[in-house]
Amino acid sequence: MGEEAEKKDKVLNLSSFSQSYAVNYQFNPSGPIKVVKSNRLITLLERYVDILWEPGSHKNNVTAFIKELDEILLGQAFDTFTYEMVDRLIGELRKRGNSNATINRKMAALSKLLRKAFKMGDIHSLPEFRRQKEKAGRIRFLEDDEEDRLFAAIRTRNEHYYGLCIFLVDTGARLGEGIGLRWNDIYESRATFWITKSGKSRTVPLTARAVEAVDAQAGRPDGPFADIDQQHFRSIWNAAKDEVALGSDPDIVPHVLRHTCASRLVRGGIDIRRVQMWLGHQTLQMTMRYAHLASHDLDVCVPILERNRKPSDREV
Repeated sequence: MGEEAEKKDKVLNLSSFSQSYAVNYQFNPSGPIKVVKSNRLITLLERYVDILWEPGSHKNNVTAFIKELDEILLGQAFDTFTYEMVDRLIGELRKRGNSNATINRKMAALSKLLRKAFKMGDIHSLPEFRRQKEKAGRIRFLEDDEEDRLFAAIRTRNEHYYGLCIFLVDTGARLGEGIGLRWNDIYESRATFWITKSGKSRTVPLTARAVEAVDAQAGRPDGPFADIDQQHFRSIWNAAKDEVALGSDPDIVPHVLRHTCASRLVRGGIDIRRVQMWLGHQTLQMTMRYAHLASHDLDVCVPILERNRKPSDREV
């Protein structure tokens, strides 16, 4: 082997690179050679996670999602994310028992990460991500007696947590939104939620008992519920849930308070657009999940369908 061949072989030898990426040499006739690194998903995550997602539970979930997808791909490095790779991920997630809704959440995180990588020149092309068809699942909400029993059990364990439950069920706020509330976000019996899932703020008026729940926390430094630890709150919630014979229902989680608020608004005759604004849904489709509860709206149809006919001779 000549000296030139040996030099060329050394230049193109990829064995010295880490497993996180390989190197692809693109020969451009009109310019210099362009070197493109092939990255793993985990490498892209480390590079862009702090840019794309703010600190919090959602960022933690996304991190777990991407790590799982990287593990399914066996740490494969790539410079083009192919349709075959997408199908492989979806197929394996389905084998693991993931619902279509869960698959959609994980693939949405992947899509966001890959779009950023594409814009930054880390990968050459992107596949189209198609949402899996999701079933309209049953929406669980608390009846009045269930709320009374559950809240009473929580109150005996922690008065502060009881106040948070009152606030959440009467505002429809998510748990993170309630805990993230600060004192200057409350003004004239209204609460403004700045840290929301949609990224858009919203303001809702407070019920009398929600005002009482907030006032009872006076003296806490940052906000009425800012010092509540979510894990401890959920632990108290589950203990109270077991006590009142709701422990076997997997849908009785803190988020059920948001569903309960929405169901009460709809069943009380509030139009679906106002419910959308109250909950802060980005699309009306999200709010339409509660539309079936407005059954009283259909009562006006009955008189139109009633036909007061005289009995025919044959019927007499």
